[in-house]
Amino acid sequence: MEIFYYILAGASVGFAVGLTGVGGGSLMTPLLLLFGCPPHIAVGTDLLYAAITKAGGVFSHQKHRTISWPVVGALALGSIPASLLTILILGVFFEGAQGYQSLITSSLGVMLISTSLVLIFKSQLVAWVGRQTEPQSKQNQQRNVWPITCLMGAVMGALVTLSSVGAGAFCTAVLLVLYPELKAIRVVGTDLAHAVPLTLIGGLGHMLLGNVDYTLLGALLMGSLPAIHFGTRFAKKMPEQWLRPILASALMGLGIKYAIF
Repeated sequence: MEIFYYILAGASVGFAVGLTGVGGGSLMTPLLLLFGCPPHIAVGTDLLYAAITKAGGVFSHQKHRTISWPVVGALALGSIPASLLTILILGVFFEGAQGYQSLITSSLGVMLISTSLVLIFKSQLVAWVGRQTEPQSKQNQQRNVWPITCLMGAVMGALVTLSSVGAGAFCTAVLLVLYPELKAIRVVGTDLAHAVPLTLIGGLGHMLLGNVDYTLLGALLMGSLPAIHFGTRFAKKMPEQWLRPILASALMGLGIKYAIF
């Protein structure tokens, strides 16, 4: 019976991802926690789940040449070592999962709040970036944003590994600010191409720590993969102006809960 519930959870999250475009981590991990799944198992399993579900999107974007691989490389130069270092710290400096459970839930709360803020203010952020692009296009070509990109990648690497949240919405916000010259479709493709290796490395690290439930992972994939397709088709009939605020409010509430309590 539990497997049925997890398949249903995967389908629900997959449908919501297809409907709203919000990354699965910000939805899946809190849902698993509400189901009573231990935080370390929820995060570790969700990271591998994210890597598998996002991989197909990378092939599609690469086919249409909508990925900026130099930017992906700069992000990964910071995020991958940070993810590996985070796993090393969890394995060496803590005595088992109970030792870092509060760290995981606090990081989850911070990233859920960040994701909700990006959802709420995304339109304003896009509009602001649009106003800055023309007058500063030459400045953007001259200034060196690679160190900042690597630094932000490192921040994401640590936080995503701890929470499984942020590889999508948070990274999108970073790309919009640092690379306003990138077209929207290339922001999405670049974000996705970076998210796959980051979540895969984080997921494999958690797997070595024993934080992955393979039965749960299979059930989630069984439910979500077909549901994403239906959610994407149904999205054309749903008004985004009220879907995103409702979702953002829910994430904000959950974020505050896990960050404070």
